[in-house]
Amino acid sequence: MLLIFYAILVGIIAGLGAIVFRLLIALFHNLMFYGLWSFDYNTLLHTPQSSWGIAIIAVPVFGALIVAYLVKNFAPEAKGHGVPEVIDAINYNHGIIHPKVAIIKSIASSISIGSGGSVGREGPIIQIGATFGSVMAQWLKLTLWQRNTLIAAGAGGGIAATFNTPMGGIIFAVEIMMVEIGTRTLVPVMVATATASYIGQLYFGATPSFIIPSLNLSLPTNLSLENYVVYALLGLVVGILAMIYTRSIYLFEDLFDRMPGNYYTRHMFGMVLVGVLMYFMLQQFGHYYIQGVGYATIQDILNGKINEIGLLFFLIFVKLIAVSLTLGSGASGGVFSPALFMGAALGAGLAMIANQIYPPLAADPISSAVIGMACMIGASTGAAITGVVMILEMTNEYRLLVPLIIAVSIAYTVRHALLMPNIYTLKLVRRGHSVPTSLQNHLYLMSGLLDVIKPYFIILDNNTTLKNLPINIVKKGSYPHVILCDKDEITALVSSSTLASALKTGKLETKLSSIGETHFSRVEDSMSVINVYSKLHYDNASIALVVKKANKKIGISDISGMLTWDDISKASNFPEKMAPNTIQ
Repeated sequence: MLLIFYAILVGIIAGLGAIVFRLLIALFHNLMFYGLWSFDYNTLLHTPQSSWGIAIIAVPVFGALIVAYLVKNFAPEAKGHGVPEVIDAINYNHGIIHPKVAIIKSIASSISIGSGGSVGREGPIIQIGATFGSVMAQWLKLTLWQRNTLIAAGAGGGIAATFNTPMGGIIFAVEIMMVEIGTRTLVPVMVATATASYIGQLYFGATPSFIIPSLNLSLPTNLSLENYVVYALLGLVVGILAMIYTRSIYLFEDLFDRMPGNYYTRHMFGMVLVGVLMYFMLQQFGHYYIQGVGYATIQDILNGKINEIGLLFFLIFVKLIAVSLTLGSGASGGVFSPALFMGAALGAGLAMIANQIYPPLAADPISSAVIGMACMIGASTGAAITGVVMILEMTNEYRLLVPLIIAVSIAYTVRHALLMPNIYTLKLVRRGHSVPTSLQNHLYLMSGLLDVIKPYFIILDNNTTLKNLPINIVKKGSYPHVILCDKDEITALVSSSTLASALKTGKLETKLSSIGETHFSRVEDSMSVINVYSKLHYDNASIALVVKKANKKIGISDISGMLTWDDISKASNFPEKMAPNTIQ
């Protein structure tokens, strides 16, 4: 019962955080673009031309200088789009997020967005809500599952308050944040999300983020088979774009990391280029278009004001470059809004192309833009159900449900086939932090060990060196686990990862016995996965010898294999931080 009360408090803070954050964006935007102290800023309307003229190029640079100072000196976690840091805290830091992260993230992100950075406001709001959930749980000394639940509640509440999508907030928390799904965890998340939505509605009103003329949306009952084929193709193309989008951000991040100079100079240089793009768009097309969250451009697409195919595809390209420059150089902001921007433009553009190729098709560009938004969210973030549910809530057009499901499912599948990590988890994978992609039920844990885990291993003499390894192993490059024996006695175990690391050093005279692990568990091949996990934990070991019988002297003939915690975690989708030798 107390957890429900705590969830309400988290929801209130998430809702208030969304309000304060948007006011900060408005304040910094008006200060930097017009020199005005004002909180009046409607993101659905294009930013009027600044009186600074060509000097507007310097505005994102000035913002970058402040952001770099805040991030470097106070909270490095505030850099980037925020959600990966929350996921990392849940899976690798026992749900611990420091309170200063929310404060610095709020200020840094509002400056990034307000000064023209091409990023979204959702990631920071998610991080703000999650941080408060974590801090409250730490202060109250709650258990790990309660702490993670309040983090998910804060994240779901943040996104719900931002878009006025309570169901979308709940599903987002389930798909991206939660490590346990049950009544005891879902109810607090639901309560927090509803509370945050209500707080947001009190201030922003009950209207959705985008005003979509429902009369322009085609009824699925009027759709022909050809229409569904177009939406399926839309899902396919958006899946490819989502992969490019994900890769592009981290490609630019690597490029900036390799540049000479420091964080300040790199981020300022990146934002110079964003400023140039902003000014170019203003001079050529009459609006800045790609600056900030980009909602005004999305609204134009949904209103049918942008109906030139060339312009739509050019907007996708420029937005992709702008968001990659912004985040790649070190800004603070979210990836959600840019995904909506590119999805809407691509959906409308492809519908117009389809109509030119086959006029009787009469594909509706507005419906395609809406579906493109859902596809881009579902594919890039990995939250496919969230993409469908949020767009349904934002449009109130449940008649689009069937084509939405088809297109989003295809978009997600294509992106996953081309690139397994999503835009959130790729950042963690690059750190060496694998993250579960689904929640397993207990049936897996009760399965027999060798029914689900069959790691490749070989048995070698205790005196074997790296130079003496079988030639086929070295050439193959996919290394086995190694069991070392002295005559008939097992002396040490060498994991495949340890073997690979040793080979990279190039010291081929190294004996395998010098890098082997002599402290290991002995488990029987008939044991269940959960019992093996318990045994490793009890022995404080990270590697196990699998034998036919563990209650007798073990010889080579008794060996069934060996495995590491990594084998278990990969097969069961557990996070690696749950390894017995790292549990605190």
